[in-house]
Amino acid sequence: MKRFFPGVLALLLAPFTAAADEIGCVTTAWKLIGANHKVCVEAFHDPKVPGITCHVSQARTGGVKGSFGLAQDPSQFSLACRQTGPITLPAKLPKDEVVFSEDTSLLFKETRIVRMWDEANRTLVYLAISRRIIEGAPANAISTVPVMPWGPKPASGS
Repeated sequence: MKRFFPGVLALLLAPFTAAADEIGCVTTAWKLIGANHKVCVEAFHDPKVPGITCHVSQARTGGVKGSFGLAQDPSQFSLACRQTGPITLPAKLPKDEVVFSEDTSLLFKETRIVRMWDEANRTLVYLAISRRIIEGAPANAISTVPVMPWGPKPASGS
């Protein structure tokens, strides 16, 4: 039952997280057998806040295990989020919410991106974390997007 529950939870949460589009990958180490080690960049839009696009880069393990989806990817990633259109905040924006999640191993390891709302500074904060503790602390990255008007400034009256 303990092994079944995380899978069911992931299926239930899937509709509430963004799907990513792969932008591209760069080989970091050539492998004789199986896929090469690489770093891939994906883009996703915040599912509840239109006007925000995030890009996340992640290391992907190659080799035979990587080719079959059995390898454990390292907890190495980077995150950049930007305003790419008019931002429309929902009426009730949770203080923090998972907006993206991607498995990085067959069991119990994922990269998760949480959106936080810094109301005092009118800034959306995106925090990427690894759900696996490495040397006492999870790997993490942060990106912030101030909520500002979009488009050209109105012409001043003459």
